[in-house]
Amino acid sequence: MQRVYFDNAATTPISDAVSEAMISVLKNQYGNPSSIHAEGRAVRALLEGARKTVAQAIGAGTADIFFTSGGTESNNMALKCAVRDLDVRRIISSPLEHHCGLHSIESLVHFQDIEIVWLPVDALGRVSMEALESALQNQNGKKTLVSLMHANNEIGTMINLKTVSELCIQYGALFHADTVQTMGHFPIDVQNIKINFLSGAAHKFHGPKGVGFIYINPDSPIKPLIDGGAQERNMRGGTENVYGIVGLAKALERAVAEMEHRSTHIRKLRAYMRQALVHNFPDIQFNGDLDGDSLYTVLSASFPPGPKNELLLLSLDIAGVSASGGSACSSGAEKGSHVLEAIGADPERKSIRFSFSHYNTEEEVDFAVKALVQILTPKTQHVPA
Repeated sequence: MQRVYFDNAATTPISDAVSEAMISVLKNQYGNPSSIHAEGRAVRALLEGARKTVAQAIGAGTADIFFTSGGTESNNMALKCAVRDLDVRRIISSPLEHHCGLHSIESLVHFQDIEIVWLPVDALGRVSMEALESALQNQNGKKTLVSLMHANNEIGTMINLKTVSELCIQYGALFHADTVQTMGHFPIDVQNIKINFLSGAAHKFHGPKGVGFIYINPDSPIKPLIDGGAQERNMRGGTENVYGIVGLAKALERAVAEMEHRSTHIRKLRAYMRQALVHNFPDIQFNGDLDGDSLYTVLSASFPPGPKNELLLLSLDIAGVSASGGSACSSGAEKGSHVLEAIGADPERKSIRFSFSHYNTEEEVDFAVKALVQILTPKTQHVPA
């Protein structure tokens, strides 16, 4: 049975070049990078080479990159350590953030009595920059951290990193950017845009799961979230996931090198699917700022109320189409989306997130749209003469 995969915002398939690089390390480079013997030094060289690759990809200094287990750990580290180590007593964020950000903030409110300012968002998921500036103007002497996603993982709406950064600089606030969805898909340069903390995860750009990184601006020194040995220059205890880190670096290197080509292909593919859905479903709507600043890998389609909606995702899966209703962290339980709720989406409509990679094709889009038509189009009743 043919299957097509349109859930790349949840995770992407590992490219051949990445898996080959990882297998080589698994088979041949077994030393502990903290050991001083030849095997350890060889693996240390791989680790530091990967760090240099990641740093160059975002315009950072090599010493400012620290490897983690992924975006969730990186975001937890930025938020919780900023409060603990940098005297942050006020966090400005949005209700659209990924759960790892929202839940980290909630835990800080509970245990640290941190003031939280939730920024309003409009029906397209755009965070109000006017409200952000107003909130920054009224810090009341409290050290403030602004924590925002570069692009929303469910509907794709983006913030302008430079605009937020300049506001934070103007009012003396720290800036944490969750770039998990945009890393490898958009150019990011921390030399031109000041960011205090920035996170990335390999499995969003065709690398392995379970490995990511955090960029820490040297102007914002924090202490470890995970204590242990002296790994990651005393910033994160635990023996490094070297083959995963090598895979991350290889995946990001290729993503940056092929960014323009991949972007052009995916943008055309999303437009093709959007047009096909409009043609076949006149009442369809789309969530997010599709015609403005938008993550081009995501198309969130909203289908009108109907008897098939409740089982639409399952029906698509049975038909051979992998998609999601929102974040993969909650969609397995088919819970309501906090993102769609925050933008005021009609709860009677069914939203499906189709997310693309450069591996997808127009033929796969045709397959998915045909499956949707077969599922949602009412069957003609035969009435005997």
